[in-house]
Amino acid sequence: MILADKIIDLRKKAGLSQEELAEQLGVSRQAVSKWESAQSTPDLDRIIKLSQLFGVSTDYLVKDEFEAPSAETVISAELPEDSAPALRRVSMEEANRFLAANEKRSLRTAFGVALCILSPVPAILVGGTVLSGHTQDLLSAVPLFLLIAGAVALFIISGMTMKPYEYMEKEGIDTEYGVSGMVKDKKEKFAPVHIRNIVIGVVMLVLSVMPPIVCDALDMDYLENAIAPALMFALVAVGVFIIVRSSIKVGGYRRLLEEDSFTREKKGSRSDKSSTSTAMSVYWSLITAAYLGYSFITFDWGRSWIIWPIAAVLCEPVAMLARAVTRKS
Repeated sequence: MILADKIIDLRKKAGLSQEELAEQLGVSRQAVSKWESAQSTPDLDRIIKLSQLFGVSTDYLVKDEFEAPSAETVISAELPEDSAPALRRVSMEEANRFLAANEKRSLRTAFGVALCILSPVPAILVGGTVLSGHTQDLLSAVPLFLLIAGAVALFIISGMTMKPYEYMEKEGIDTEYGVSGMVKDKKEKFAPVHIRNIVIGVVMLVLSVMPPIVCDALDMDYLENAIAPALMFALVAVGVFIIVRSSIKVGGYRRLLEEDSFTREKKGSRSDKSSTSTAMSVYWSLITAAYLGYSFITFDWGRSWIIWPIAAVLCEPVAMLARAVTRKS
């Protein structure tokens, strides 16, 4: 009796349908159907789970000379509670699709973050001119909201694009032969590029304080009040863009390799991270509202930008507090 016939025989003796067997093994009904029609064979992990499910040895499943067990000896219960959860199979095609989607996500997300950072620049430039009244309000508010709207659109598109791959953050994955080697090779080739990008990004952030210092030395009011803050925001935006894009690309490799924060052990604590993510969303929404409210009430765009670096410093303490509250609840 070949393996396909053995699976059919064991499934029927256990009183399971193809759908029920597929659910037990964490595969699709079509996969079970292909096994039973000899169009494909289960991998080693699935064979082990079949032996546990039906109470037969793996030798019986893979060798032809063993006799079929009686219906009374076939176990129709679920897999043992202490057995590892079924792993999500990731093919080479799926891995390449994910990496391509993650590449687009890195660009969109980084550009969206840069747009948020640059959003006050038009208001700062207008605030340093002789314009006043409704004209100044119009030229300050419209570009700001257009930039933020563009950033939000990019974030939404990025989130929708990565929706099919959310399981990589929550479930253990089992990559096909060759996938891990391909991803490790890409990661190793990108490693020096990533280090260079982080260095360039950090240097840009450090240099962002230079325009206000230089303009102050030149003793020119317009340069100090408008051009200097605008250049500072531009340098910060470029630095953050480089760091965010490079970090997201590396994160994609780590997801497929189940490294760092994507190990199977840490995937079990995703509920804590989900709660922290929600808290951070609320936090940055409040910061944005405070920034816009203060800026439009005082029209002091040249100083209101200080809210953002203060918020960045407080971000990690707020995240730690959110995690602590989540654990206690």
